[in-house]
Amino acid sequence: MDTDLVFVVGIVLGGLAIPSIIGAFSHARAPRVAMIMIVISGAMIVYAMKQKPSGYTIQDIPSAFSRVVDRYLN
Repeated sequence: MDTDLVFVVGIVLGGLAIPSIIGAFSHARAPRVAMIMIVISGAMIVYAMKQKPSGYTIQDIPSAFSRVVDRYLN
């Protein structure tokens, strides 16, 4: 699997976990699903960073997103 895709999906999954955490706390529930999403997201990001020899920096994130979008929409 492409490391850029794994990295981008991990970031998106982590971003989607934030509203889930807020919703769980506002309804006085334990954020179980959100925590599972965070763990999976972190694992995907770490996996992608370990598989790419040069790793990812903050400046690489927009280009990774654009490469993934370009690859799968074209």
